[in-house]
Amino acid sequence: MRLPTLFSITDVSAHCDLPCGVYDPTQARIEAESIKAIIAKVADNDDPDFRTRAVLIKEQRSQLVKEHLWVLWTDYFKPPHFEKFPNLHSLINEATKLAGASGTKGEFDAAKADELLAKIDEIDEIFKETKKA
Repeated sequence: MRLPTLFSITDVSAHCDLPCGVYDPTQARIEAESIKAIIAKVADNDDPDFRTRAVLIKEQRSQLVKEHLWVLWTDYFKPPHFEKFPNLHSLINEATKLAGASGTKGEFDAAKADELLAKIDEIDEIFKETKKA
């Protein structure tokens, strides 16, 4: 005896896990801008309590940059993107390292913050190209 079909199954494909619009490098950029501002404020302030709070916030923001970039890397970008943009893996790796312990998370170096922002801009350019497709 054959049971009636209650559901039809349709094959679908998408380049990301959810409909477009939920992924964006802007989130990483906002956190990186915050890091750069914290570095500037700490340079002008000798208050130890302020500096302690700034360290904590800067480390949190640096971690958020890494997480936002990892989500793009693992959930948004797919093999065709990496084929079209062969430097994308290394770009994301370099950016997350710049947000890590040897970068903005561990240092008060405005140049590292600028490097991080530049890497995020490069990732954003590629992201925008993939959105056109």
